[in-house]
Parts: sequence; structure tokens; C-alpha cells
Amino acid sequence: MTSTDVGIDHGTLYHLVQQDIWQQCKDSAHAYFPPTYEADGFIHLTKEAQLLLGVANHFYTQVPGTFLVLAIDSAKLSSKQVVFEAAAPVGDQRPLEGQQLFPHLFGTIDFAAVCAELPVERAADGTFLAIPGLPAQ
Repeated sequence: MTSTDVGIDHGTLYHLVQQDIWQQCKDSAHAYFPPTYEADGFIHLTKEAQLLLGVANHFYTQVPGTFLVLAIDSAKLSSKQVVFEAAAPVGDQRPLEGQQLFPHLFGTIDFAAVCAELPVERAADGTFLAIPGLPAQ
């Protein structure tokens, strides 16, 4: 089941990003694409920010470094192609199970569309613990 919504305002969408990659793109003014974009063909997003800790712990506990959650104003994305699809693999890792549809962005995340960069707290073993500043949903 998919829903293609081109040019529709989906409100705030969220993306988990490695801080160093995001900062390098901002500093160099290069378009941001996550490391798995070439393999996946899109950027993984969510409309429900509270799901991000589960996603982070499923896919990224072994990835070192600092992560951020980007809050994205979907109306400001230059690439308006957001497709709601079933959970998909991230790179070569299997997706979370479930029937929920997730927004996938076929294009880049514009810097001007990012309305907040929220730090993600992690434990020493890589477990993602909290996203301070995340709005209640």
C-alpha cells in the first residue's frame, strides 16, 4: 500500500541524521543525502517523532557518533515528492515490522526546510535514550 503525494503539505516530518554528515553539508552548502540514499533511493522520514528512538535502536546502535533529529517543514521542501510506503530496509538492514506507512522523500532535505535540530542522547553502549526538546504528540 502506497500513497504518492506530490506537492502536498504533510506538516512536520522528522529525520534521524549523523551530526557530522549534516554539519559537513551545511558548512559546504552541498545537498544532504544520507549514506544509504544510493542504495535506498530515498530519504527515510517519519511523521511520528516518538518512533525515532525505536528506529535508531533498530538500525544505528553500532554506528558511532552524535545523532540529531531534524524537524522538517514539508511545505518548504523543494522536492515535493513524498511517498507514504510500508517500512523499508535501511541500506542492507531489515525494516521494523508493522503495517504503518512511512514518508519517503525522493530528493534532498533543503536546509531552509529544517525548523529544528534536536540532539539525541545515547548511552555508552550506543543505545539511543532520549530526544530532548521533541514536541509531545
